[in-house]
Amino acid sequence: MSSQALAPGSATLATTDVVLALRDIGKTYTSGELSVEALRSVSFDIRAGEYVAITGPSGSGKSTLMHILGCLDIPSTGAYLLAGDDVSMMDEAHLAHIRNRRIGFVFQRFHLMAQLSAARNVELPLVYANVPALERRERAVEALAQVGLRDRTEHRPGELSGGQQQRVAVARALVTEPDLILADEPTGNLDSVASADVLALLDEVNALGRTVVLITHEPDVAARAQRIIVVRDGYVADAGQNDQRDLQSTSSLKATKSWGPTL
Repeated sequence: MSSQALAPGSATLATTDVVLALRDIGKTYTSGELSVEALRSVSFDIRAGEYVAITGPSGSGKSTLMHILGCLDIPSTGAYLLAGDDVSMMDEAHLAHIRNRRIGFVFQRFHLMAQLSAARNVELPLVYANVPALERRERAVEALAQVGLRDRTEHRPGELSGGQQQRVAVARALVTEPDLILADEPTGNLDSVASADVLALLDEVNALGRTVVLITHEPDVAARAQRIIVVRDGYVADAGQNDQRDLQSTSSLKATKSWGPTL
């Protein structure tokens, strides 16, 4: 983890390879007289090209942390810098812009629109970004090709397997060329074979230089990452390197041919 300090009031970091930096992040939920501290003094950096897993037991605060990292919520205290910009105090309009342009989401439930083809689903973030139709189509087809679905561009979600639907979701996350890929329990709705396929795909996405943050409660899924951040009782309990990653990835890839036949 980086030891670089963020100067008070600073909106940028001196090092350009830090994709996101959290400094003393706290999140408190209040209902009437009851207050619950979901996050307490959370600080860490994630650098360009890292593959980081965030894990912890139910109620640990990892979901709250995911919402903040994804600009779906803002912290009560502290600062969050994404690619050098302080997003912790932005209004909803600015946060929506950040979510659309700079973060690629991969969700557990895919969140694909059933009436649209795979290509149209991948185009959606570009529609919201006002990208011209021809360019949208070209970029969507290219993104689907990157995840092994060039021959499924016109298939609707109901015509695809669970593994293929998650590949479409990964393509949608990639199409805007974001600063960060944020995957929230991406294997939660998949069987073991499709899960291995999607995890191999995320390995390849990271190998191409993308910064990947994976939220999971499964130790074997977290073991795919270069670094594991453990959240417990609202605190970061550990944020060290994953010494088992090379062994885990080698073993897993023997059983799954990355970018191979889609499931």
